[in-house]
Amino acid sequence: MKKIYQSGLTAALLVAIGSTTALSQKVASTSMEFLEVMPVARATAMGDAYSVLANGADAVFWNPSGLALIQNQQVSSTFVKWIFDTKQGAASYALPIPSVGAVGVQIQYVDFGVFDEAIATRPYINQEVNPGLTGNTFHPFSYLVGFSYARSLTDRFATGFSVKYAHESLYNGQMVLAQVSQGVYQEVKTWASGVIFDFGIHYNTGFKTVQIGASVQNFGADVTYAQQSNPVPLLFRWGIAGDLIGKDALLSSDDENRIGVAFDLYQPNDYGQQEHLGVEYEYAGVFALRAGYKFNYDYEGLTLGAGVKQMVSTVKLSLDYSYGSIGPYLGSVHRISLGADIQ
Repeated sequence: MKKIYQSGLTAALLVAIGSTTALSQKVASTSMEFLEVMPVARATAMGDAYSVLANGADAVFWNPSGLALIQNQQVSSTFVKWIFDTKQGAASYALPIPSVGAVGVQIQYVDFGVFDEAIATRPYINQEVNPGLTGNTFHPFSYLVGFSYARSLTDRFATGFSVKYAHESLYNGQMVLAQVSQGVYQEVKTWASGVIFDFGIHYNTGFKTVQIGASVQNFGADVTYAQQSNPVPLLFRWGIAGDLIGKDALLSSDDENRIGVAFDLYQPNDYGQQEHLGVEYEYAGVFALRAGYKFNYDYEGLTLGAGVKQMVSTVKLSLDYSYGSIGPYLGSVHRISLGADIQ
């Protein structure tokens, strides 16, 4: 028992250390910005207020401690239509292991589309139409693979961690000749890779349906493109969630209708503190409507979404959708998630 509580204390300290680091680096330049584009349509429909609600296969993307809350194998996948031509795919798998805990794996891939190449040393190849264009194209991309482990240390407290390998290529994974100082050229790499870590805790207060959680994501060393090093997005989340209406809810008990609310404090290392608020209405465990709002963002704000669940034999399937606007110039973001709980 002593070792269990020591492990829990260690996890809590890691989250606290990560949050302190995030707060001390409030506004900084970061690389691998795709790490801030989160999957899971249910989560993003609720304005990213998901550090407490993340569980099972979805938890590996938000708070690894939520892995410990599952009873069955789960699979989750998300497609994200991001700004311009950018598309992102994510998939995860979670497996509970009796007396051991739960493990999960994830993979993410980002396709930034095709870009026309232009170089400063030849600024006027076709000065009437395409100044600087060489006629070549390039294809930036990013990917991430990760492994997660979580365990319930008591009937109310769970911890978890993830180790992830992230890679981003800005120019087809090739070396290029670049000017590194006045009149000096050398070959430099146009990609970066790094190993990063997530830590999370989840606590059931025992009062009605109120739960709290916290996570630190992308804790690791700086990454380097060419000769420039920058940190990756270090993200700290602290949240609280509970049901207003539903079974053992705060305001009213109801066996078919449930209304849940969640709130997260969110601190990235490349912006000031932000807040996420989400609301979810669910009927009979088969249909849900969701809405959220993201505070202290330049353009993002209102989010909306819906979801359905259906049993097919021994598998509970889920389909979720979310919508979010990023202002008049960048347009909107759409996410579709498919999940399966294998019972």
